[in-house]
Amino acid sequence: MALLKLAAVLLACGGSLVPAAASSTSSTSGAPAPVLLDCVGHPQNRPTQYVVACGDGNNYLVALHWTQWNGTAARASGTDAANDCRPYCAAGHFHRYPVEVTLDGPVSWAGHDGTVRYTRLTLDYPGDRPAGMPAHFVFPLPKGPAGATPV
Repeated sequence: MALLKLAAVLLACGGSLVPAAASSTSSTSGAPAPVLLDCVGHPQNRPTQYVVACGDGNNYLVALHWTQWNGTAARASGTDAANDCRPYCAAGHFHRYPVEVTLDGPVSWAGHDGTVRYTRLTLDYPGDRPAGMPAHFVFPLPKGPAGATPV
C-alpha cells in the first residue's frame, strides 16, 4: 500500500533535484546539452543526487554516475532510496536499491531561448526494487516555471 502511495506521489509531483555541483556539458553538435529541472525549476546538469518525490522527499536517487548526457538522452547508474512508509511515512525506513536512470524526450524550455530540457525519467531496477514498483518505471519530469534562470 505504501509503495502504491509512493508511485502516486511520483506521478503527481514529477521529479526534483537536490542542488549539486555540476558542470555544463555540450552535445557533440556544439549546442548546449539539455538540462534537468528540479521542483522549483532550477536547471541542473549531471546531478549526483535527485529527489524523485518532491512533495515529501520519500524517494530520491543518490550516487548518480552519468555515462551519457547529450541532446538525445542522459544515462546514469546509481541508488534509489525509497521510504517503505511502514507503518506510515514519517515512521518508515529508507531502503536502497541499485537503479539505472534514463532521461529523454528533450524539448525547448519555454521562455528560455536556446535551452532544452529533458521531459521524461525512466528507472530500471536490475535486481531488488521497492515493493509494488515495476522493474521498469517511466514518468514525466516537471516543466519548471518560465522565470527560472538557465545554466
